[in-house]
Amino acid sequence: MAELQIANGFYVSESLPISHQICINAYPNVAQVEGSLSPVSLFGTPGAYELLSTGSFPYACRGARIKNGIPYFVNGNSLIRVDRQIVNQVESFSYTTLGTIEGEGLVSMADNGTQLMVLVPDGKGYIYNEDAGTPFQEIGDSDFYANGRPQQVVFIDGYFACTTDTKRWIVSALNDGLDWSPLDFGSAESDPDVIVAPVVHQNQIFILGSETTEGFQNIGGYGFPFQRSGMFLDKGCVAPFSVINAASTFFMIGAGQNEEPSIYMFNGNGFDRISSDALDSEIQSYTDAELNSVYAWKYSSRGAQFVGWTFPDTSFVFDMSTGRWHERKSIIEDVQKGWRPSGIVSAYGRLLCGDRIDGRIGVIDKDTYYEYDNLIIREWSTQPFKNADGRDLRSNILELTMESGVGNSDVNNPTVSLSISKDGKTFGFERVRTTGKIGEYNRRVVWRKNGRFPRFVVFRFRYSDPAKFVAIKLESR
Repeated sequence: MAELQIANGFYVSESLPISHQICINAYPNVAQVEGSLSPVSLFGTPGAYELLSTGSFPYACRGARIKNGIPYFVNGNSLIRVDRQIVNQVESFSYTTLGTIEGEGLVSMADNGTQLMVLVPDGKGYIYNEDAGTPFQEIGDSDFYANGRPQQVVFIDGYFACTTDTKRWIVSALNDGLDWSPLDFGSAESDPDVIVAPVVHQNQIFILGSETTEGFQNIGGYGFPFQRSGMFLDKGCVAPFSVINAASTFFMIGAGQNEEPSIYMFNGNGFDRISSDALDSEIQSYTDAELNSVYAWKYSSRGAQFVGWTFPDTSFVFDMSTGRWHERKSIIEDVQKGWRPSGIVSAYGRLLCGDRIDGRIGVIDKDTYYEYDNLIIREWSTQPFKNADGRDLRSNILELTMESGVGNSDVNNPTVSLSISKDGKTFGFERVRTTGKIGEYNRRVVWRKNGRFPRFVVFRFRYSDPAKFVAIKLESR
């Protein structure tokens, strides 16, 4: 038998015969030791279960933040705190509504350890401080708006720093997000393009414009405490909520002058493009309004470090440990759309998440095989296979090695289906095989008499049962 690669990740070319490699709700896992059954396999992405509910639609999550180990979410128009109680060794969870946040779109959040700031782009700013006489307050200082409408907030060196819509960025008084001065502002002067977002990295604040990036450092002294660090880069940000710190660097959807958007990682001296040509083609198909709604998230699990970007109809996910991409999709009203967790934070020994559909607070869990009440559908396809000498390709036997015998109380005997394409565009009917009942660990998953392929062949698989999923290798003869 010849082993065929099944875990290259996402790569769907504009010309499908070149490559039609999908990888949805599964991600490539590279073995860490020699002598493994296969050097690269596919693991299933996690599910989610409900921890508690804060209301139904339209109470979708708009942002989340951890402050001093406590998770805060903006669900709908409410800022809420999620609390854990342990009584007689029994754990329970509840939430408290802390204040009203105007608007419907995503919010920007930062904290200084005491104050939590919530900023509505083009809207208002709010401060929550449980130690204050009035814990929740709208920022009432008129100087907060003296240099334009604040858009995004970060925290650096005791200051809240906000970008605005006037090519300026502003800072608060030291350790006080309620106090602002009209004179405490800076601008990206090397190339004064539109400011899109700020990001803090290695004690510098980077002001991300639409085409350029400029770094600033705190030099102290009287007045505005930041000055340009000399870091000036010819890439900017095109989606304000696509910026995220992860793995000692930061990522964004960006572009330079007269360039179309790609996904970039900061390397310390500049930006490296990490998106493939195929992924760039997907990103560049979205409108400016759709890109403006994209948000980034991150978490780590089972040795993998994920950074993801959720678009309206899908989520593209980069695994920093392998350098490979996959997609995540959720079933929402019987349609596959972008992964529904929004606002992912680690708290109480769990990976908590908001929900971009309703007011649930969920737990992302690798051993959960549903997203709430919905099945997770996993699909992946191979690269095109052909004979090097141009002869017809045959596959009398195709065997998919999976972790078998993983049936459970929800599904006794999980199944996986195969469909075949001879042109890279259209696929034939699905042929279903079982993967083994509970404890049937030696179950083989085999398709026979798969046919002759005059040019090339692409194999596509589908797994939709609520059971553990690991696809180890694919062999043909």
